[in-house]
Amino acid sequence: MTRTDPITRAVQRNLCTGCGACAGAFPKAIRMVDDPVHGRRPVVAASAEGRAAAEQAVSLCAGTGADFTAHAGDDGFGPVLGAWSAHAADAEIRHRGSSGGAVTALALFALEQGLVGGVAHIAARAEDPRLNEAVISHDRAGLMRGAGSRYAQASPAEALGAVAAGTAAVAFIGKPCDVASVHKAKTSDPSLSAKLPLSIAIFCAGAPNLVATDRLLDRLGVPKDATVLDLRYRGNGWPGLMQARYRDADGIEQDSPGIPYCTGWGKILQSERRWRCRICTDHTGAFADISVGDPWHTPPEGNTDAGRSLVVARSAAGLRLVKAAIAAGVLVAETQPVDVIAKAQPNLVAAQGAVWGRRLAMRGFGMVVPADRGLPLMQAWLVLPLRAKISSVAGTARRIWRQRLWRAVVIGGAR
Repeated sequence: MTRTDPITRAVQRNLCTGCGACAGAFPKAIRMVDDPVHGRRPVVAASAEGRAAAEQAVSLCAGTGADFTAHAGDDGFGPVLGAWSAHAADAEIRHRGSSGGAVTALALFALEQGLVGGVAHIAARAEDPRLNEAVISHDRAGLMRGAGSRYAQASPAEALGAVAAGTAAVAFIGKPCDVASVHKAKTSDPSLSAKLPLSIAIFCAGAPNLVATDRLLDRLGVPKDATVLDLRYRGNGWPGLMQARYRDADGIEQDSPGIPYCTGWGKILQSERRWRCRICTDHTGAFADISVGDPWHTPPEGNTDAGRSLVVARSAAGLRLVKAAIAAGVLVAETQPVDVIAKAQPNLVAAQGAVWGRRLAMRGFGMVVPADRGLPLMQAWLVLPLRAKISSVAGTARRIWRQRLWRAVVIGGAR
C-alpha cells in the first residue's frame, strides 16, 4: 500500500488552510483546485516526484502548526509596535477599500517609493468572479483590481514560485494563515526572504467555501442561467454592500440589489467557513510586518460610510513604512493604544478563547490538531464565562459527531 504523502495527509486531516505555499513552491508536482465544499486545496501528483515535493513542501505548511513563541505579543494577538485608526488620503482608494483602503494605500506607497517592485495579492478571477487567483501587481491599476474584501477561498502564497524565480523584491498581502506560511518559507530560504521584505496581513474570521458564494448569489437574486461579471463582498464605502453584476440569458447586463455586510456575512457566508478556520489561533496576522482590519470599536453609522482601517505595525520594517506613509500624507491616521485589537475585534477575543476547548474535543475523537506553540490558548479559555467554556468543548463534540469530521477529507469537483 502506498503511504500517503504529508501534504495530502494535512488535507485529509482538516489541517490545510489552502494558502497555496506548497503549490507555489512546487508547481509542477502540486496544484491547487477549488472544491465547492472543502475549499481551495492542494492535490499532489501521484508520482515519485509528487511525493518528494510534498515531503519538502510540508515544512512551509502553517496549517499543520506554527511557532508563535517570538510572535505572540502580550495578549496572544501578536506584537504591536504601533497602532492607528487610519484611512487612505486618496479618495478613490478609500472608497474602494473594504474599510479605509489602508492595505492598498500602503502597498502602492511601497511600490512608488521603490521599496518593492511588485505586490503579491489576490483578485477575482476574470472568467469567474466567484473564484480568486494569485497575482503580482506592479502598478496602481493592478492593486485596484484587488481592492476590497474577497470572502471566498484564496491561495495568495501560490505566488511564491514566481517571486522565487524573479529578481524584484515583492510585498505580500494575505490572510494571517497565508502570511504564516510565507514566514515559514522565508525562514527556511534566506534568498526568498530577501525577495519578500514586506508582508501585510488582513484580519480574518474565516474563509467561506464556494457553496456559500452560490448561496449569496441566490440571495442577491442572480438567475441560475446568468453569467456573473462581478461580485463585490464589501467596499464602495464602509463596510459596503454585497452586490453582483451579471449578464442575463438575454445578454443584458444588470446589477443585483445590494444587501448589508452584516446580512451577507452573518446570515449566509460565515456558516460555511471551513473547519480549519474554526480552530485557527491567529486571526490578526501575528507574523506580518503590518496587520490591517476593521476598527469595530468605532463602528460605521450606515452601510456606506467613509471607511476607516485599524493599522498595526508588527515589526521595525512595518513601523517605518506606516510612519513614512503618514508623514508623506498617504495615510490620514490617529494613534491608538497598543491593546486596541481586543477592543476593535471582541469577537476574535472570544474565538481565541474557544480554540483550546475545540481542540480538546478534537483530541477526544482521536483527531490531529495543529502543532501550534507559544500561544496562551489555555489561559484564554480559562477566562471565558463558564457557559462559553462548556460550549467550546461540548458544542464542538456535537459538531464533530454531526459532521463526521474525523473522516478523511477527499478533494473532488476541481474547478
